[in-house]
Amino acid sequence: MQKKNIWIIFVATTVVLLALDLWLKAWAVENLQGQAARVLVPGVLGLTYHENPGAFFGFLGGVDGARWILAVLKIVILGGLVWYYGRLPLEKRFWFMRVPILLIFAGGLGNLFDRIAFGFVRDMLDFLFMNFAIFNLADVYVTAGVFALMFVTLFIVKDFPFP
Repeated sequence: MQKKNIWIIFVATTVVLLALDLWLKAWAVENLQGQAARVLVPGVLGLTYHENPGAFFGFLGGVDGARWILAVLKIVILGGLVWYYGRLPLEKRFWFMRVPILLIFAGGLGNLFDRIAFGFVRDMLDFLFMNFAIFNLADVYVTAGVFALMFVTLFIVKDFPFP
C-alpha cells in the first residue's frame, strides 16, 4: 500500500465515523432532550440525554476554564495520533494498529467538536444493568480503539514500533 492511500483511508474513515457520531448527538438533542429515558434493550441499554461539561465521568466538570484546558489537551493528543499513524510502517501487520488509531482519532474529534461548539459533550447511551456514566458513540470509538490497540500491541504486533 502506498503512503497516499493510508491518508485517503484515514480521512474517509474519520469523516464517516464523525458523521455518525454527530448525527446521533443531533438526533439525541432533537428527540431526547427534556424527555423521559427510552429503553432500547430492556434491562441492558437505554437512551437518556445528558450534557457532560467535564472529561471522562464528568472529571473537571465544575472547573472554570476546563472546556479550553480539555480542548487543548485533546488537540495535542489528536495531533500525536496523526503523527504516529503517518509514521507506522506500511507492512500489513501494522494495519492492526492503524484501525484502533482511527477509532480513537474519530472519537476524540467528535467529542472535541462538542466541547468547542457547546462547552460540553452530548451523551445519550445508558447501560441500564449497572450504574454507569451516560456516554456517546465517540466514547465507544475511543474505548474500543484503546482496548483494541492494547490487545494488538500485546498479542499481535509485539515489536511495538515507535518511530
